[in-house]
Amino acid sequence: MKLTSEERSILEGREGKTLKKVMKSLVMFGDAFDAERLASLDGPVPMVFSTANILMAPYLDMVNEIVNQGLIMKKKFTVDPRPFDFENIEYTEDQKAVLNNMFPKEKEYKEQLLKAGLKDENAYTCTCYMKEVGNTPKKGDILAWAESSAVVFANSVLGARTNRNAGGMEFLSGILGKTPLFGLLTDEGRKARWRIELKTSRLPEATVLGSAIGMKVNEDVPYIVGLDKFIGKELNSNARDYCKDMGAAAASNGAVGLYHVENLTPEAVEKGEELFLEDHRNYIVDDKEIERIIDSYPLIWENPKADPDICFIGCPHLSLDQLYGWSKKINSALKTEKQKRVRIQTYLAAAPDVIEKFKQDKKTYQNLLDIGVKPTSLCPLIFLQIPASNIHAAITNSNKLRTYSTARYLTDEKTVQVIVKGII
Repeated sequence: MKLTSEERSILEGREGKTLKKVMKSLVMFGDAFDAERLASLDGPVPMVFSTANILMAPYLDMVNEIVNQGLIMKKKFTVDPRPFDFENIEYTEDQKAVLNNMFPKEKEYKEQLLKAGLKDENAYTCTCYMKEVGNTPKKGDILAWAESSAVVFANSVLGARTNRNAGGMEFLSGILGKTPLFGLLTDEGRKARWRIELKTSRLPEATVLGSAIGMKVNEDVPYIVGLDKFIGKELNSNARDYCKDMGAAAASNGAVGLYHVENLTPEAVEKGEELFLEDHRNYIVDDKEIERIIDSYPLIWENPKADPDICFIGCPHLSLDQLYGWSKKINSALKTEKQKRVRIQTYLAAAPDVIEKFKQDKKTYQNLLDIGVKPTSLCPLIFLQIPASNIHAAITNSNKLRTYSTARYLTDEKTVQVIVKGII
């Protein structure tokens, strides 16, 4: 890469041994991807590692060295959701013991994050871009993010620019305030290699459409045609929430870091079909394809015939509108079944700041608790990955959570039915 005189000075160690290692790591990273140069960051860097897992000792040593040298993030940041929520989640004694063994240095790590520039003690979410959280980048902003669902949202819905960075590499970029310029940071890297034509009779579940796209295009950039006829041409809250969940599935069922939606997302509106590469490929998604995708999901419960006992909704974290929406759906289903409470443990996951905003509506919040549903800010994915959690027959409407855990995927409508009736 071409380095400025200031960057070269850092690489030569003139500003200290630790900052030299930070710079050297980013230069090696950039060289591996033929980066042209380092680009200055425009926005804060949300960190993907929220936990002090015992297997992450080398990473924790790196963070400690950097922070202890007085180096901090250039801008206040957030971090992914925490692995536990003892206030709202019902844990077995075995689960508590496993958590304590897996994350023995959680307190120390939290203190280091605060020293490094963590926004506040509520700044734990995979949806840092929610307006209640405050770290929302602008169109064209250069970023260095690692959380896959946040990366694809920032690139696609907000029109910012970030690569899918490895966990830890985003921290180094945040410390230096720069990131290697390649891939999705460049105009050429943001062009579409796939044309996805939606020909369904109705709007597909966001996570299923994202799943289909992710499994087909892998890490390439897709351009989606036909979605706007269902969700409109305005990036309102409904469209943003749909795109959030679709993108998260595309990023986890594949490795999508950016998608364009005709007449909707910023770059598609601005450039249209100019975004297509000449040799782009085509993929048609119709009703049969949606059905095929859903039928392909495996059931990997220890007891496939078990009745579900826990449900997580909100991976990635829900928006404020989605919290209200799920509250309304569940209450309506309970009224139809003439029931007062859901029949399995049900959790709605959202950012702490979003939950605090929701709690201000005391009537709706209390109603949610009364019907047996609890908001939580933890990461459902990490909860279900804890070895002691394999006792659960979990269900979810999230394709990201399904992909990374033993949870069984159900559509939104089916999810509501099951948590109310207690059986599939």
